[in-house]
Amino acid sequence: MDKHPIPPYEREMDQLENWINESVMPRGSMSDQIMKEIEKRAMQRKTTKSKFAKRAVLAASVVGILGAGVVGAGFISPTMAATLKQIPGIGSIFYGLSSDEIQTAVDKGILSHPNESVTHDGITLTLSDVLYDGTRLSFSIERKGENMPETSMSPYLPMDAITENSDEEWVKKHKVPEKDQLKGYFKFHPEVLINGKKVDSDLYSYGDDPEKKNSVVGEFMQLGSLPDEFELTVKTSMTGVNEPYEFKVPVKIDNTMIVVQPNETKTSSNFSYTVKELKSTSTTTRLVLDSTGEVPASQEQTGEYAPTMMYYDIVDDQGNILEQRKFGYFNSKPKTEYHVDELYDALKPNTKYVTIKPFTLTVKPADWSIVGEGKGADGKLKRGDKTYIKELEMKIPLNN
Repeated sequence: MDKHPIPPYEREMDQLENWINESVMPRGSMSDQIMKEIEKRAMQRKTTKSKFAKRAVLAASVVGILGAGVVGAGFISPTMAATLKQIPGIGSIFYGLSSDEIQTAVDKGILSHPNESVTHDGITLTLSDVLYDGTRLSFSIERKGENMPETSMSPYLPMDAITENSDEEWVKKHKVPEKDQLKGYFKFHPEVLINGKKVDSDLYSYGDDPEKKNSVVGEFMQLGSLPDEFELTVKTSMTGVNEPYEFKVPVKIDNTMIVVQPNETKTSSNFSYTVKELKSTSTTTRLVLDSTGEVPASQEQTGEYAPTMMYYDIVDDQGNILEQRKFGYFNSKPKTEYHVDELYDALKPNTKYVTIKPFTLTVKPADWSIVGEGKGADGKLKRGDKTYIKELEMKIPLNN
């Protein structure tokens, strides 16, 4: 967690930036597209006679069943696991997991459903899901009470936040004394402890769950080495509620993580990268590498066009490309040094090797639009036309 509090308005912008980075919208001018997406989501929530609403009722029923501890006990069929991924109200903690991977995660203790609740002043919070696979820790907290605000995260600025360069009206709206704040928002910066010791991580996210109303999701993506069995403590607070909320749950996993540290380097012209580590769990694949030098440009990436920074696909021994959890665009010329620490979907069991396939996208520096971005012939969203650099490909055997 951050040692210096970040003002909520900056966190709102961070969350929006993350959403933009994962979208496929043109990079030239995004204001209209962003507002349309926000309006679309708002309309979806307000629609009551739609398939979405009907599926939400189904989701609520499933959640009620799971509240009895079905997930924690490991009694999920593949059909139920697939259903969990698709119905609204289940939450983004299931992001990137197939039905088989969900079942495996439950069997190994990686995914649990503590369903622990605490009630203060008419508002009940429930620690609904916890996922720890040896490389990332995720949890979700649900909120229940009467007349809850539309969004879960607090929009308020701390009274001591420095806002000298901010819009005066915006600051006035968001700098509100605690006694006057609307009741029922999650405050920023929950305190998370492992065996009583505060967790400190550079890669940490916390905010509204885009897949589940009245819920927030926290995720640590760089935790170092943790034991396979520990006590997780999560402390959080709500606006308008004096008492804090505290949850303590045991975490115990059957950790069969594969770790490979090849320290192998590939070079093309003035660019090179070295893979430091590849970790594979039943729910996540993690790639850690360092790169240096100027990104090579193809013939198509000259003149009014240019290459982006280097990106990396992970392809398994059957030719399947693993989906990257977060994919960032940067409206600037690539730097000459990068430290990459990225999460991808899980590898299939018994995968013998993977191939790292570096690639760039093509941009127009005039407006930083991505060439080839949009919907493909199959109707799926494309991040842009990839330019692979064959001489940079690296095959990494796995120690199964």
